[in-house]
Amino acid sequence: MRFRGLFLFVMLLSLCTVSTLFAKTRIRCASTTSTQNSGLFEYLLPIVEKDTGIKVDVVAVGTGAALEIGKRGDADVVFVHAKDDELKMVREGYFVDRHDVMYNDFVIVGPPGDPADIKGMKKAVNAFRKLSTEKVIFVSRGDNSGTYKKELKIWKIAHIDPKGRKWYLEVGQGMGKTLRIANEKKAYTLTDRGTWLALQDKEHLDMVIMVQGDKMLFNQYGVMAVNPLKHKYVKYKEALRFINFLISPKGQKTIAGFTESHGEQLFHPDAK
Repeated sequence: MRFRGLFLFVMLLSLCTVSTLFAKTRIRCASTTSTQNSGLFEYLLPIVEKDTGIKVDVVAVGTGAALEIGKRGDADVVFVHAKDDELKMVREGYFVDRHDVMYNDFVIVGPPGDPADIKGMKKAVNAFRKLSTEKVIFVSRGDNSGTYKKELKIWKIAHIDPKGRKWYLEVGQGMGKTLRIANEKKAYTLTDRGTWLALQDKEHLDMVIMVQGDKMLFNQYGVMAVNPLKHKYVKYKEALRFINFLISPKGQKTIAGFTESHGEQLFHPDAK
C-alpha cells in the first residue's frame, strides 16, 4: 500500500510537471482577421508547434484592436499589417523585436456589372474619386483595422471625406463579413487579396477585382513581441522563438507554400 501510494504521488507530480511545461510553451498572439480568414494560421501554426514546441492561441481582430491588446499586455506577440503604427509603438516602447514577415496587396472589388465603371483603372485614388462621383455604395470595414487605415489613407489622398454620405456604409466588421455584406448589396469594397482569394469561391461571392497593381495597395505584414519591461509576465522568450521561426528560412518557405484552392500564393515572404 505504501509503495502504491508513493507510485501515485510520483505520477501526480509528473503530470503536474508536464502540465507546467506545456503552460510555459503556450503563447497568445493578437492578429488581424486576414491572417485568420485566409486560412494562414490553420496551415501555419501546427508547423510552428511541431518545430518549436510552442502552441499559439490566436485572437483575431482588426489590426488596431490587436495593437491595443498588445499594448495592454493581454498578448505575448502581435502579427498585424499597419507598419507605420507598429514602428511608432516600438519607438514608444510597447513592443520590441519587430520584423517584416510577408506581404500581399489590397484590391478593390465590386459587382460584375461595375456600375461605377472603375474596372481596369490603374490608380486606387482615381477609382475612389469615381466611386464618390457616381455615388455607388461602398462598404467600409470601419473597424480601425489595417485595411480600414489603408482605405482612409486613399480617401485622404483623393481629398474626399466619405463619412456621413448615403453611399458610404461603415459596418464595423472583419474582412470576411464585410465582403459578404458588399456582395449582398452589390457594392464595392477594399479587401486584402489573401482573404479575397480564400473566400471568393467558398462564400460564392458574385464579385470581381476592379482595381489592382497600384503601389498604393501594397500590404506589409509584421510581427513583434510585447515589451517585457512594460509587462513582466508576458512570455517574451517563447514569443521570440515564434518570431524567429517566422523570419527563418524554414518559416519563410512555409509561408510561401500556403496557397488557395486554385494554387495561387496568398502571401509572399519578405523577412530581412
